[in-house]
Amino acid sequence: MITSLRKIGNSRGVLIPAALLASCDIESQVEMRVENNRIIIEPVVTALRQDWFNGYNPANDTPALADLTEAAIEQDDWQW
Repeated sequence: MITSLRKIGNSRGVLIPAALLASCDIESQVEMRVENNRIIIEPVVTALRQDWFNGYNPANDTPALADLTEAAIEQDDWQW
């Protein structure tokens, strides 16, 4: 596909057809880099566990987890 560069302020832009974006799973953010004189545009992939602990407050833990101490564990009869 051949397309034209468009002037956007001091930069240039390219309109990417929606079908191309959909086929590459590109939604809102892209990563761009140059390799061997080519511009590579890829979708940004977030880490699977990113932001897991956002909003976590240990004070909100249930008492059963928060009060688990070594003494409580030692009360159980262990048999080796």
